[in-house]
This record gives sequence, C-alpha cells and structure tokens, in this order.
Amino acid sequence: MNHRLEKLSGWLKHEQIELAMIQDPANLFYLTGFECEPHERLISLFAFPEQEPFIILPKLEMNRLKDSGWAYGITPYEDTDNPWEAIHSLLNDRKLLPFQSVAVEPDHLSYNRSQALLQLSPEAKLLSLSPQLEAMRAIKDKTEIQSAAKAARFADLAVETGIEALKPGCTELEVVARIEYEMKRQGIREMSFSTMVLFGEKSGDPHGKPGTRKLQEGDLVLFDLGVIVEGYASDITRTVAFRSIGEEANRIYETVRRAQEAALDQCRPQTPMMEVDQAARQVITEAGYGPQFSHRIGHGLGISSHEYPSLHGKNKDLLSEGMIITVEPGIYVPGIGGVRIEDDLVITADGHQVLTRFPKELQIVK
Repeated sequence: MNHRLEKLSGWLKHEQIELAMIQDPANLFYLTGFECEPHERLISLFAFPEQEPFIILPKLEMNRLKDSGWAYGITPYEDTDNPWEAIHSLLNDRKLLPFQSVAVEPDHLSYNRSQALLQLSPEAKLLSLSPQLEAMRAIKDKTEIQSAAKAARFADLAVETGIEALKPGCTELEVVARIEYEMKRQGIREMSFSTMVLFGEKSGDPHGKPGTRKLQEGDLVLFDLGVIVEGYASDITRTVAFRSIGEEANRIYETVRRAQEAALDQCRPQTPMMEVDQAARQVITEAGYGPQFSHRIGHGLGISSHEYPSLHGKNKDLLSEGMIITVEPGIYVPGIGGVRIEDDLVITADGHQVLTRFPKELQIVK
C-alpha cells in the first residue's frame, strides 16, 4: 500500500472509524494516481483501518484505473447495474456490516448518496474526512513540488504569449484563444481554470469574464491563468498597460507591487497566515485603497487550483515547510480598472521559493 493510503488507514485506526468513502477526483488522484472525471456516475475509493482498499467504478473506466498502477481491489459495474448492491456485497464479505462510523467528504457527498450509504448501516455516524485529507495534501513532497514548478514555467510562458498577442482592436477572447492554442502546442492538455484576460475597466472585476471588449490605448490588461502539469496546477496573475498608462493607474500598480513584496517577506515557516494578508493590506490601506482590496491574499495550490489553506486576515494557522501557496494582492477601481499580481511559492525550511518568475516591474506594451 502506498504511504498516503497507509497514512489514511492509520488515521482511521487512531480515530476508530471503520471505513472511509472518497469520491472527490482530486483526493482520488492524490491517494491513487488515478485521474478521473466521473460525471454523474459513481467512482469511489473505500479505505479501511486494517484491510486493503478497493475502488468501485464504471466498467468503461477500468482499463484507465489499471494503467494508473492501482494494485488493489477493483469492482467495475455496468450502466444497468446498481453500484450500491455491489458495495453492500463487498462490505458484507469483509464482515463490516453493520458499521458504526464512516468518514466522508461532506462537500462531495450528495444527499442521495448519503442516504444510500446509510441504508447499508442505518445507525452509522457520518464523520468528516476533509480536515485530514486537507492536512495531508497541504504538505507537498519533492515530486509534487517538481510538478508544480513545471506548471509554473508554463504559466510564465502563457503570460508571455498573451502579451505578444496584444494588438490594437483585438478582443479579450482572441487573446485567450492565442494563449490556449500555444499551451496545446506545447503539450499542455488543460488549463487550471478558465483563462482570464480583461481589458480596461473590465480589469476592475476580480473575477471578470473575457468577452468581445476591444483593446484600446491606455488600457490596463489583466491576465489570470494557470495550467495542469503531471496533475498539479499553477496560478499566475500579471497586469500590464497597453501603450500608455494614466497617473492613478500607475500609482495603483506600484502600490500592489509593494504590497506583494511586503506579503512575500512574511512567507516562512511558523508565520501565522493572517500576517501575510495583513502585511499586504497595510500597504494598500496606507495608500488609500483599502476598500478596493476585496479578497484574501492567497490560497493553497496543488492538485486543485484552490485548496487548503486559505490565507485570510483572521487565519491563525501557521505556514509550514512544503506548503505551496499563492500571494495575490489586488486593487480594483471602478472606471479605471484593476491591478493584481500573483505568484506561486513553496514554503522552504528557511523561507520560501517563488515558482512563477515572469517579471513584475510595470510593462507598457508598445
């Protein structure tokens, strides 16, 4: 059994929980190396304190699971089958029915599936597995960090590609298309999330949607994007100006750049996460833009583009060696636009290493 599954089994044993049911595709990949997109079908890993795990999944996914290196129990089912009947038989054969407790992922267990699970053992308690898996996934090993670093390199290239695509009258979606086409040419199968390219006043919406807005001289251009490499995500934001920049926009940019530097200075083991947020927020507030910094300073990054931890101003949890996080202050002013600068970094024994390396000095694209 791989060390991640062994750790999970050890936790179940320590907590005296008889089994765990895992459905989140990110957690499945973390624990097994199997990449899947179940859609409406049930794909689930069942793990136990003492016994070997098994996976139940549609028959059409079985070969891909085997190719991933999974060496334990596999129970495939047809679309005409009821997978819960197979689960009942498997648990009954292991003398685990009825069980008293089962660990689940609350955010990934539908009402219907929770009822089907409880029908197997009506008196069982559903307990949350999420904090344990979040804590395990938060600390990356050497291989995970290497994959994240590769993803960061491609994120840098994607921003460079987007800047090269900026021409008078081009649209946001045209630039998105250029970026994603180049990433496919480079062998990248998927982006971490929907690529964001926003022009002018639209850059003032932190989660704006690219459209047919045409690029004009004096526009701020905000890129927020990432790619998946070897199962791990990157997430970078850069903001540039097209041909010229107004006085206030320039002031906003320099404020955000200084705010990010202040936040990065706090990124080392044993620092409360709230202090990273507070360092950036202080710089932005002193410059008079406090209300225009409307989100947390950052988040965890790994198999998912947003995962534990959440780096907000009230989180007293400590940064730890091996965490990969984002640091992304921003200022968003209606009528002018927004500036956000975001990097991915790994917390090291004596500080941090920034993985995304695209320059942060203000660029005025000619």
